[in-house]
Amino acid sequence: MISFILSIVVLIAGYFIYGRIVEKVFGAEPKRPTPAVANPDGVDYVQMPTWKCFLIQFLNIAGLGPIFGAIMGILYGPSAFLWIVFGTLFGGAVHDYFSGMISLRSNGASLPEVVGAQLGAPVKQFMRGFSLILMILVGAVFVSGPAELLCGLTGNTLNINVWIALIFIYYMLATLLPIDKLIGKIYPVFGFALLFMASGILVAIFANNAPIPEFTDGFKNYQKGNLPVFPMMFVSIACGAISGFHATQSPMIARCIKNERYGRRVFYGSMVAEGVVALIWAAAASSFFGSIEGLQNFISTLAPTANKPAVVVDIISRSWLGTFGGILAIIGVVAAPITSGDTALRSARLIAADFLKINQRKTVKRLLVSLPIFALSFILLNIDFDVLWRYFAWCNQTLAAFTLWAITVYLAKRPPRGAYLLTLIPAVFMTMICTSYILISPEGLTLSPIISYLIAGTLSALTVVLFCIFLCKFRRSART
Repeated sequence: MISFILSIVVLIAGYFIYGRIVEKVFGAEPKRPTPAVANPDGVDYVQMPTWKCFLIQFLNIAGLGPIFGAIMGILYGPSAFLWIVFGTLFGGAVHDYFSGMISLRSNGASLPEVVGAQLGAPVKQFMRGFSLILMILVGAVFVSGPAELLCGLTGNTLNINVWIALIFIYYMLATLLPIDKLIGKIYPVFGFALLFMASGILVAIFANNAPIPEFTDGFKNYQKGNLPVFPMMFVSIACGAISGFHATQSPMIARCIKNERYGRRVFYGSMVAEGVVALIWAAAASSFFGSIEGLQNFISTLAPTANKPAVVVDIISRSWLGTFGGILAIIGVVAAPITSGDTALRSARLIAADFLKINQRKTVKRLLVSLPIFALSFILLNIDFDVLWRYFAWCNQTLAAFTLWAITVYLAKRPPRGAYLLTLIPAVFMTMICTSYILISPEGLTLSPIISYLIAGTLSALTVVLFCIFLCKFRRSART
């Protein structure tokens, strides 16, 4: 349990120490008007209290990722704890803060516009399509999981298809209504439910003296299938460490923040909170069944088509928290993905509207943009959840790599000199992960690890060379 406690302490300390460094590098200006102050429109640009902005951002990004991803990621061993901690502090939180603040400085521009401004028009066009695909994948992924949990919670009184339909109806309302009318009112309730769930599981871990894996036990890979820890674990634990999906959500909150000085609290802080949730569920899943091997053995008994993490969450919550506590915990777990799915589709609407230059003040125009997005999300529900999750996770991390490169270019153009190193190292690392994953994974090219690492390493080195060429040209032009 020492490793688990130490991990939480390091995460929290990192928010106050490294978070301040990141904030200082960006140069937050409290006197500079934010988009919500300068350009309110009553729909998307709406001033909201900072605590609401934090909870909305937290719920936006804390979908199934830090829970389901952590459960699947701990199967690769205690190294999952290290990735959650250091991935969050030096990758995910940095990625979230800069993407949110750059959007804020760009009048709340959506992610493709932010990335395109730094990496060029061709990349902007690619990012528009890629981001839309990811948002639609999120909408599908974050329907099937909660629908299955709700179906079990009600004793199958309502068919799973009924729950799917009800969730989609809610998604449509959340996508079309002004942000303060529905999302701004119910997110705080869901936020407290999610925090209660995580706190309850944390207390149960200590109360049951659960045998959590220690770093001193070694870093054995318990995953069946001979899949290597690198890069498989780094993609499995997506939202719990770093996630490109978060950067698509940040512009939504960048349009609602009242002052730049709250950026670290909202963007960096919500990612650290998500990392804590991921640690709790990784520890709970590995300890409830006695060990990581016990978790692996239990999962192997489930049907191939089962939503395995959802079953694990249900069993742990009911056993450790009792009937009432279990129901509240499940509600928290259900609220997390639903409140990510709705804002994912809302972000898809904003991305499409920015691209098509369709003003979103009128409801009929918002509906016109949204209907094709809902239709595609519904079609994707026919894909097996495990396959859908893996494709979502890879798209997620690939988007994070692009975003980190865009942030690196942004920082390279501004003082202080060398500040780009904050994101250059994570950008190269994520490029290596995403490239090697699609080469090794069963849903990719299934090449051998050695060949995959060589190809991925070469491509990653090439991105560094291209960045150095850009940096030299930029500094030369700046001198002249």
